[in-house]
Amino acid sequence: MAGIRARTGKVDRRVGLLFGIFVLLLAVALARALYLGTVKASALRAAAFTQQIDVQPVPAQRGMITDSAGTPLALSQATDDLIADPYLIVKQGDADRLADKLAPLLHLSRRQVLSALTKPGTGYSPIAKELTPSRASSFLALKIGGKPINGLYTEPDTKEVYPRGDTLAQVLGSENGDGQWSGLQESYSSAVAGTSGERRIVKDAKGQTIDVQEVKRMQPGKTLRLTVSAPLQNEMEQVLAGVGKEYQPTLATAIALNPQTGAILGLANWPSVNANDPFQGTSAYVNNAIQDHALSFSYEPGSTFKPITVAGALQDKLITPNTVFDVPPALHPYTSTITDAEPHGYEQLTTAEILKVSSNIGADLIGQKLGADRFNQWVHRFGLGKLTQIKLPGEQPGLILAPSQYSGTSMYTLPFGQGESVTPIQMADVYDAIANGGILRTPHIVQSIGGRAQPLPAGHRVISATTAAEVRNMLRGVLADGGTASGAAIPGYDLAGKTGTAQMVVDGKYSKSAFVASFIGMVPASDPKLVVAVVVDDPQGNIYGGTVAGPAFQKIVGWAVPYFGINPNPAGVSSQ
Repeated sequence: MAGIRARTGKVDRRVGLLFGIFVLLLAVALARALYLGTVKASALRAAAFTQQIDVQPVPAQRGMITDSAGTPLALSQATDDLIADPYLIVKQGDADRLADKLAPLLHLSRRQVLSALTKPGTGYSPIAKELTPSRASSFLALKIGGKPINGLYTEPDTKEVYPRGDTLAQVLGSENGDGQWSGLQESYSSAVAGTSGERRIVKDAKGQTIDVQEVKRMQPGKTLRLTVSAPLQNEMEQVLAGVGKEYQPTLATAIALNPQTGAILGLANWPSVNANDPFQGTSAYVNNAIQDHALSFSYEPGSTFKPITVAGALQDKLITPNTVFDVPPALHPYTSTITDAEPHGYEQLTTAEILKVSSNIGADLIGQKLGADRFNQWVHRFGLGKLTQIKLPGEQPGLILAPSQYSGTSMYTLPFGQGESVTPIQMADVYDAIANGGILRTPHIVQSIGGRAQPLPAGHRVISATTAAEVRNMLRGVLADGGTASGAAIPGYDLAGKTGTAQMVVDGKYSKSAFVASFIGMVPASDPKLVVAVVVDDPQGNIYGGTVAGPAFQKIVGWAVPYFGINPNPAGVSSQ
């Protein structure tokens, strides 16, 4: 009996020990549960949330940009990016077989795909971008060994598409890959960008999507309707392509405006660039091609500047269109010599004839009547030396000297457009004022934003309507027989304009072989409805504004007048 009692006592002690251990473990478990349920509760809930729900931004679709008739020029297209979770893919051992499947479908090398699928130290590895949503979804449906692939998913994105390729490309602008935009896309970013949304992707324990919840709705950007006419724009670009082919210049630009409103009807640049791939080609070509030369190209205007000198002297009542000047063969300020393009002896020319034959000496004689201070005031009144305030990036102000900076020969070169720099848009705006009865108005290119019409920029008078009409009447002679642009005339069209052939400065000196050829004109001269400026930098084989830029002006105007229904000769006046 004693033995039995001893054995029973040992069993009881063991049971007691086991029970004590159990109670202790239970106490530890309860303490751990209490700790996790209170102290660590919020952290654990956040961890569980991130394991089951993926919060993704939904990029906003940018607003569409259209021409004046509503033709799309730029629009945002929904795309998806294909993303891999290398941790899950490698863990399942699917990387090699998945790379074999994806590479040919994505038109990528197997090495590229496998590298993305096995990228170490990350759960996020982009494989392909800008896929159509349907195509991206097809990749998620792929199977390996009859089983769905765990570790592939998509993210929404957008892509800017330019349906008309190179049409207005430099003006529309593009994205440089780092989120930075140019052109209209930059200037009106707040309107076209829209507001991104947000969605939650609910996944099961295996990472498979089971629900998509829209948390914040994406707001697309507003539509920009431009003043530009796509058909005219195409014609202008084709004309400049012809100039580029024939004369091989460094660049060329053309601007068409409605002088009554300041609306830009067309703005073309050469070389052209494909807006869908603006950074293709060599760096030198790309850097030149993507520039909006109408705003960024600074050049000396040459004889297209002479109407400013004449208009100032007319407005100050120092001359009339019929004032006669004794024009010598040359002027000799200090050690310099000023001549006209065509050699001549002593002759008499009226103000109108000075413009017609583009006499440098005659422009100097008129400039001397103004004097340095008054001349400078007129230069600034016509808006030179400052930005036009057109709402496009990259505009340059040019360079206008103050009278205190004039040298002894300045007033022998400035009156005919040598010694100061301007931009094509500035000079087009000057002629716009002459065409618009003396009202200088900021040019604009956006007609409406989100369907809301934009107010016309306010204008201000720089010369009287009478002076403007007198200048236009004299500029008719440029296209008449004996004028410097008679070859640009169109029979039956009442045209007015001015040629420019300006020497370029190379290595600090005026070149004898590099020139800027330009022509700026209007139709009809009696009541202008269209102003067109053409500027060609460093043409080869021919240098003169009348023979290089003048024919381009002629082609653009000849196409635009019937298209817009403009009466080219309401007064029955011929430019010939």
